[in-house]
Amino acid sequence: MPISHACIKSLVLDELKTALATKGLKPYRAAQVFDWIYKHGATTFDEMTNLSKAERTLLASTYSLVSPRILEQEASADGTEKYLLQLEDRQTIESVVIPDGKRLTLCISTQVGCKQGCRFCLTGRNGFRRNLAAYEIADQVTVVEKNISESGDGPAGEARPDGRRHIANIVLMGMGEPLANYDAVQRALTIITAPWGFGFSPRRVTLSTVGLVPEIRKLGRNGPRVNLAVSLNATTDRIRDGIMPVNKRHPLQELIAACKHYPLEPTRRITFEYVLLGGVNDSEEDALRLSTLLRGIPCKVNLIPFNPFPGSAFSRPEDGAVSAFQKVLRARNFTALVRESRGKDISAACGQLRSRLASLQSAK
Repeated sequence: MPISHACIKSLVLDELKTALATKGLKPYRAAQVFDWIYKHGATTFDEMTNLSKAERTLLASTYSLVSPRILEQEASADGTEKYLLQLEDRQTIESVVIPDGKRLTLCISTQVGCKQGCRFCLTGRNGFRRNLAAYEIADQVTVVEKNISESGDGPAGEARPDGRRHIANIVLMGMGEPLANYDAVQRALTIITAPWGFGFSPRRVTLSTVGLVPEIRKLGRNGPRVNLAVSLNATTDRIRDGIMPVNKRHPLQELIAACKHYPLEPTRRITFEYVLLGGVNDSEEDALRLSTLLRGIPCKVNLIPFNPFPGSAFSRPEDGAVSAFQKVLRARNFTALVRESRGKDISAACGQLRSRLASLQSAK
């Protein structure tokens, strides 16, 4: 289904001010429009009651105000909520709400599918369809937050002054590689962090990458200064080549050098994500090599025991191996946390809910 007009959410504030001025509207109207969209979750121009009817009609004749729709939703016993969202062209993406104490973290997607081909990731096995537009990335915040604030059940998140639950943190760790969609992601980050947008502090936003070195450097130069997480998952090029094809373009030493030169504000650290694959990368020797690789980088390490999915070639590591790996890192003064997969009783792996729907549709 084609978009009849350009989506107004594809613009940033200064662009909308300029566009509205050409139509005879005052620049301050742009801030009012975005206040309705990002602060109040408006889905139609008619809801913008501090604009005149003529102004609302003009906006509706010029722009669209499309949003993804929730196609399917699953809730886990541990409070995790997974959403399958349908875009206007009927492509689907996933977003996940993860409770952490009193706070809710929203994991959002940046592409429909993924090209990176990491062997332990289900999303890549399902193929790549297209990049998301900036507003499609940011819109996941609107759709999911509106749903959780209106629902009477689900995880108990941090409350606003009005008592409604809301998202406290954003992580770009869903479907797709954010830095492979760099321009749209940077614009989406502007929308997410700008006072006229969602107004999240950059400290509450984390971007995760498989290690696209030129784009890591570009992000460091151009900002915004969100948190950086790097999916490392191996301590030798031989192992990383075998599980992450990106390593053949950007080997470990090149990636580590980019991380060492990444600009960090005081007290900020890079997060290194390390998926532990049983018998592949989970030995104490791997842990020792990891501590050597990361020496001198302000960082913390998230150890993630692999969560098997149907058809995966890998197994979960033994609990003893996980503990021993963590112990080696801590003995060398690294902050090393074990992050268990959430939502194990639902379609937990990234891409699994989308994959299941596709299988059902193909079987009809």
